[in-house]
Amino acid sequence: MNPAPEIRRLLDLMPASGRMMTKIVSQPTLPQVIDTPFPLPWKRERPIFINFEYWKDLSQAQRDLLLLRTVCWQLEIRWFKLDLYRGFALAGIFATSIEVFQGDPVGIVAAGGLTAIALNQVWRKTKSEESELAADEAAIAVAQRRGYEEVEAAKHLLSAIKAVADLEGRPGLSFTELIRGQNLRSIAGVSPVGVPETIRQKR
Repeated sequence: MNPAPEIRRLLDLMPASGRMMTKIVSQPTLPQVIDTPFPLPWKRERPIFINFEYWKDLSQAQRDLLLLRTVCWQLEIRWFKLDLYRGFALAGIFATSIEVFQGDPVGIVAAGGLTAIALNQVWRKTKSEESELAADEAAIAVAQRRGYEEVEAAKHLLSAIKAVADLEGRPGLSFTELIRGQNLRSIAGVSPVGVPETIRQKR
């Protein structure tokens, strides 16, 4: 597969908000089909790495949903959306800066500790099952604006999760992928059993 035209097609597929910050990069040595580093607050550009040797073995619909899902996961991570832990993190960063300026070692350690704890909570929340399910559902919503039916999009994303595991030579799906699969089967009408709210709200 020639990456250049596929990259152009995928950029057109993205929502405008993702297109502004996302860069798709061909990575032939990537052990995964598609991967993106955890977006850090000081980096505006959010790269998505694709191994096009694997990518070509997926159907176009699977590729579309995988790409949209990755972009939507990135967009779910909003460092500057103020909540309790982000508030603590910003306060900790501000306090650490003041303590560094004043040269107080004890204050630096205390403020730095507060910052580290708060940032760790933000990171854990973005890696939670709730965040993963939200990214899947957001991708399906975007796919509907690109001409897919909701049930059809859920089925394509569901099949893509399994296809990616096979291409990467993994023996099975991870716990999170199994949870995502159950939710997608529910959306696709394949299973009447959805994901319990206790998992959706897990931190």
